Amino acid sequence: MGSYVLSCESTADYPRSFFNERDIRVVYFHYELDGVVHEDDLYQSVSPDEFFGKLKAGSTSKTSQVSVGEYAEFWEPELAAGNDVLHLTLSSGISGSYNSAVIAAQSLAEKYPERTVCVVDSLAASSGYGLLMDYLADLRDGGATFEEACAWAEEHKLNLNHWFFVSDLDCLKRGGRVSATSALIATALKICPVMNVDYQGKLIPREKIRTKKKAITALVDRMMEHVEGGAGYTGKCSISQSACREDAEEVARLIGERIPALKDKIVINNIGTVIGSHTGPGTVALFFMGDKRVD
Repeated sequence: MGSYVLSCESTADYPRSFFNERDIRVVYFHYELDGVVHEDDLYQSVSPDEFFGKLKAGSTSKTSQVSVGEYAEFWEPELAAGNDVLHLTLSSGISGSYNSAVIAAQSLAEKYPERTVCVVDSLAASSGYGLLMDYLADLRDGGATFEEACAWAEEHKLNLNHWFFVSDLDCLKRGGRVSATSALIATALKICPVMNVDYQGKLIPREKIRTKKKAITALVDRMMEHVEGGAGYTGKCSISQSACREDAEEVARLIGERIPALKDKIVINNIGTVIGSHTGPGTVALFFMGDKRVD
């Protein structure tokens, strides 16, 4: 049986050290800030404070996905070395990366007929996407075959729940995701939209909550409604945040009060430059395994 490697994209929003320690290959998205193109290199060349500080100051950031050629160049050394590849892409509900990855995998199949690149649409984003990679690394390290790991990813990806709120609507307004009028009203009324990622991997507004404090509580309430095993949950949990770590820490603290096994064990990451270009600062996102997403 041949060996295999795990790979994903930088939009999985975990630090470089995590991917190194878990032996997961990462290919970079790109972003253009004030007319200059950068790699989304997991904050190796810019700090989160610098990046979100520029967005707060009015800079604009455009993002671009991994190209077909970049995927092929990324995977080919592994195939040439005799490895198969299990690659999860950013959700097709928010990016075209899955289609590009599939085309690249098909092009390599002709050159390496004995090898397989299994491309899975994660239907996930940010540290939820990263959390799936963490589970897959556990499976690989536990002796799962390539076929077993590919099957697990497809079977369980919709059990990964995403719930998040946005407290600063400026970037969403600039990106056309909310109207200027809606953003103005929401800001004046201190409304924090609470959203999730649905079964198609798309971002869906679910509630309009008055005040950030209540939005923080709402995230925890949604987790308790959907998490596997309720207060007895023993699975993984992560949070990603954009320049609002105190808010993320409060979410983690409240979860620890209601799910004892997670007290002081929740991973808090920075939202990366690509996802952060769209959310802007002031976003807290919560990820855990629970009910299968059906709407």
